[in-house]
Order: sequence, then structure tokens, then C-alpha cells
Amino acid sequence: MGRGLVTALRTLTLLPVPGREAASVATALYWFPLVGLLIGLLQWGAGGLVNALAVKGWPAGAAAAALAASAALTRGLHLDGLADWADASVVLAGRERALEVMKDPRIGALGAVALVSVLLGKWVALMRLATAGGLVWVLPACVIARAMQVELAATLPYARAEGGTAGSFVEGAGAAHRVVVLGAAALLVLVPFGGLGGAALLLAWLAARLFAWRCRVRFGGVTGDVLGAGSELTELLVLIVAALAADPAAGVRTVGWAGWF
Repeated sequence: MGRGLVTALRTLTLLPVPGREAASVATALYWFPLVGLLIGLLQWGAGGLVNALAVKGWPAGAAAAALAASAALTRGLHLDGLADWADASVVLAGRERALEVMKDPRIGALGAVALVSVLLGKWVALMRLATAGGLVWVLPACVIARAMQVELAATLPYARAEGGTAGSFVEGAGAAHRVVVLGAAALLVLVPFGGLGGAALLLAWLAARLFAWRCRVRFGGVTGDVLGAGSELTELLVLIVAALAADPAAGVRTVGWAGWF
């Protein structure tokens, strides 16, 4: 299992991790929530440091620092997938043509719009959370996002007949990965973040099922780009849920639904 962690870290981050990789790359899927937690911790640290160094705090800068840390740590891999998925989603030709467009390294108009929209949405949500002292919500966002990658991989076939980078992960994923990863994500989210964390996890899972259905219809399954897009969209969803529950005006150092009822 330790080798699975090495594979997961090398796949999802640019961290120079020593050690041998797992014989079956699908073993790495079990570790995705934990790697997500690590990514979230580093984002939280980057944003928190900027906010702490600025006089009276700097929520906008903290949000930008968290986003920059995420992009740097993950090599922009998921953001690239988001752009490719968006470009392929609007192709009017058949499935094969859509997959060709997704594989094209160039970014089209819709891909650029998707990138800007998601990054702007995250920045606004993170800024609101930083103002309310809730920047820590990048942790469940990152954990849930990586768990939903496994959800997609375990419930969809690989779309490319010729194979691809993510093919080994998808083809090796099964019910066991799904159960273990969802259970681990629930534990990592529910214990420290309570009911709001549980609500975010449930909403993310429902959104992932809808996303999976659409990708099966449009592409015939999942690709590495689809997994990246799913991760980015899930992070955005969780951050928006948390931001909606934040109360920056009151200067509360927690995030919750108490004031809504």
C-alpha cells in the first residue's frame, strides 16, 4: 500500500517522492483522498501565510496564493483537463471527433472561458472564506475532489480505444476502490467539518453522478481530461457551498449554517 501512495503522489503532484511505485497503478486510487488532504494543507498554508503577513489581513491575496499553490503543486494538470473537456463538450460532430478535440494540446475559446470562470469562481469563494476565517475549507474541497475522481474512474469505462495515460487507473478501478475512497473521504470531511462537510460531500457525489452520465453519453466514458475536469468542478462546488455558509460581515472565525435557520 505504501507504493500506492508513492504512485498517487507522483501522479497528482510534482513532489519529488522517493521509493518504488505500485505494481498495479490502480492501487494508488485508495490514496487519492489523503493526497488531496496534503494538497489542501499546502494551499491553506500558502493562503494563511499571505493573510497573516498583511496588515489587518488580505483575503484577496490569500485566495490568490491558495490558487497559485494549487496550480503549482499539481502542475496545472487538472486545469488543463478542464479546458480540454470544455472544448470537446461543444463539438457537434461524433464521439471520436470530440475525443480528438479533447486530445488537442491547444486551448479553444470555450476552454479558455471555462478556465477563467472556474478560477474566478474559486477566487471569489476563497476570498469570502478568508474574510470569515474559513480558508481551512480548502481541505475538504481537495479531499472530496480527489474522491470524485475515483468515483468517476470506478463507474465509467475508459473512453479511448487506443488507451491513454489514465487508462490503467480507470481499467483497474472497481467497487472496492469506490467504497474505500468514499468512506475515507467521509471520515476526513465529517469529523472536522460536521454537517456542512457532509452536505458538501453529498452534493459533490450527486453532481459527480450527473457528470458521469453526461460523459458516458458524450464521450463513451472517461479520460484523464475528464477526471481533471471533474476534480476542478468539484472543488469549485465545495468552496461555493462553504462560502454561502460563511458570514464575513460578522467577522466570525468559523463557517456554518447556524445563522440561516
